[in-house]
Amino acid sequence: MRVRRKREKIRFWDEFRIIPRWVIGLVTVLFLIAQGIALLVNLSAPERGDQIFPPELQNHRVLASLALAGIITLVSIFFATFIFMTAYVNRDASRRGMNAALWTILILIFLPTWGLIGLVIYFLVREPLPYPCPQCSASVSARFNFCPNCKCNLQPSCPNCKREVAELDKFCPFCGTDLGPSASGERMQQSPSPAS
Repeated sequence: MRVRRKREKIRFWDEFRIIPRWVIGLVTVLFLIAQGIALLVNLSAPERGDQIFPPELQNHRVLASLALAGIITLVSIFFATFIFMTAYVNRDASRRGMNAALWTILILIFLPTWGLIGLVIYFLVREPLPYPCPQCSASVSARFNFCPNCKCNLQPSCPNCKREVAELDKFCPFCGTDLGPSASGERMQQSPSPAS
């Protein structure tokens, strides 16, 4: 599993694309609404007898509006990050064959009390991504020992010391046995043959 997890080439933008577009659109619309309401309330404050925020920029409405827009942007980035991470965990858990609803609920439960601890737990225990079977290219879970489609041995072992080796290893990392073409033939013989 460690070997398969290391083989995952995770790029930020590829991972960001699994967040649903409607979530990104909703966050953007809510941000624009918050900016508009804050600007209207702030600029109409003198007419209501209130002070413009921040009070230090009472005589500079443009600077006060920019300062308020900056504060709202920072707060929005903070909340948007949590919304995007929750949506990411939901989609990522689904594609890894995990219970998406359970992990989303856990993230939301831990969020107000422990902050990012739910995300940290998820990233530590999440399953590796399914990968194609080397023999038939069917998608298989990283926990499978054999392909359910063709019975290919997905956990090859060294013929000498019987410890698990990676599919691309040329030599056993534990005892140094050659795992070249002749050894791979021995490994294939150890895997059960398909039922006739």
